[in-house]
Amino acid sequence: MFLFCSLFARRPQRRSFALVDNAGICRGLHQGTDRPTDGNWVEVRESSLAWLDQPLPAGVRVAPVVAQPAKRRALAA
Repeated sequence: MFLFCSLFARRPQRRSFALVDNAGICRGLHQGTDRPTDGNWVEVRESSLAWLDQPLPAGVRVAPVVAQPAKRRALAA
């Protein structure tokens, strides 16, 4: 039964990241649920080994999602 339920359980989405140096050259690739902590990792739509030691192609970076703060309700006086 557990196996059957696990087929329908939500799994965290795997995301792709590229390590970019100061010159904009791709130095590494990573896939996982969270962004790596050290280095200048940028999220990309897909990953390709052809990008290593090359500048990232235009349009592959994912625009960061900026969460809007929840609206605050006015306090009653």
